[in-house]
Amino acid sequence: MVIELKLRKVGNSVGVILPKAALTRLNLGEGDTVVLSDTTDGGLRLTGHHPDFALKLEVAQKIARRYRNALRELAK
Repeated sequence: MVIELKLRKVGNSVGVILPKAALTRLNLGEGDTVVLSDTTDGGLRLTGHHPDFALKLEVAQKIARRYRNALRELAK
């Protein structure tokens, strides 16, 4: 899916209006938070912010740090 979006002036800022199809695909609605992150190819990725996922990721990162040697051996 490729959607071309136009930047629009919103007060002193610039914003993007997401069409309904994009909101549905991202499972987002008015007032939700989105995350803009870097990609490995130098681009940007827009995703919906899900606090429960962020918490799970933080826990997984702590486990990976704590057991990094065991995980490294298992990866061999």
